[in-house]
Amino acid sequence: MRAEHAGYACGAALGFLGDLVVGDPRRGHPVAAFGRAAAAVERRLWRDDRGRGALHTALCAGGTAAGAALLTRAVRRSPAVSVALTAAATWAVLGGTSLGREARAVGGALAVGDLDVARERLPHLCGRDPQALDGQQMARAVVESVAENTSDAVVGALVWGAVAGVPGLLAFRAVNTLDAMVGHKSPRYRRFGWASARLDDVAGFPGSRLTAALAVLSGPDRRGAWRAWQQDGASHPSPNAGPVEAAFAGALGVRLGGTLAYGGRVEHRPVLNGGTGRPVAVADIDRAVRLSRRVSALALAATVTGRLAAGAVRRSRTARRSK
Repeated sequence: MRAEHAGYACGAALGFLGDLVVGDPRRGHPVAAFGRAAAAVERRLWRDDRGRGALHTALCAGGTAAGAALLTRAVRRSPAVSVALTAAATWAVLGGTSLGREARAVGGALAVGDLDVARERLPHLCGRDPQALDGQQMARAVVESVAENTSDAVVGALVWGAVAGVPGLLAFRAVNTLDAMVGHKSPRYRRFGWASARLDDVAGFPGSRLTAALAVLSGPDRRGAWRAWQQDGASHPSPNAGPVEAAFAGALGVRLGGTLAYGGRVEHRPVLNGGTGRPVAVADIDRAVRLSRRVSALALAATVTGRLAAGAVRRSRTARRSK
């Protein structure tokens, strides 16, 4: 048991380092392959029906978890292979480096006043209609995306990896990808995507709270981050994005939320940190990316430590029972 937990810790750290150094490949990413498979399943199953959507979610997310569990069991007797599998899975599911790279690409275009390039790059980060946004609104969208995806693309995966190893890592990424594909409230997916959206809310809960807590701990304004989280986090329509975006807003001293547009659909969201925050500036994009990196590194340390501590507690209980 000790070797298993230590092997996971080593593999998770190596995978995190791999994402930090390499980032996502431009072609052949495993998550993209999963997306194509999920889309193929959707084409066969789609009906305007919650039951069909639940079956789609179960097949895609459950199949991923089951396959990962079988693979993990097959390599369990080889510690080196187990470490390598954990490292590969961690690298595959994390997206922190690519998140920062895309955010800074939009920020760089905004800094030189090239709104056309910024609008071209913004869809790499979020699903908003870039043509409906001016420069300041795009900067705000980037900061919000950095905050939310720090939880979705890094911290949440690390949390479930610590809980359930490689199956937890891959299942979380599968659930999060399904939510991005079918979990929105368009006419096609309002019912079919309901199960994916609700499962993503459940799976994302612990990671979002840890992300918000670490933003408070490592942000430049700890009091502001805590205050915004407590006052405004629950007002966001997403139960998981709200605490994270509010904590980032308070930590950076900016206002997030407000009016936004998704594919021609306009939403009026509550303002986060509206009492003391200022409008987002282009320079805040780089500040948000730096905060995201600090939060991600602390999340790795916290989740690995938690898994090692849980293993130590289990060994202690086993030892007491054997006496």
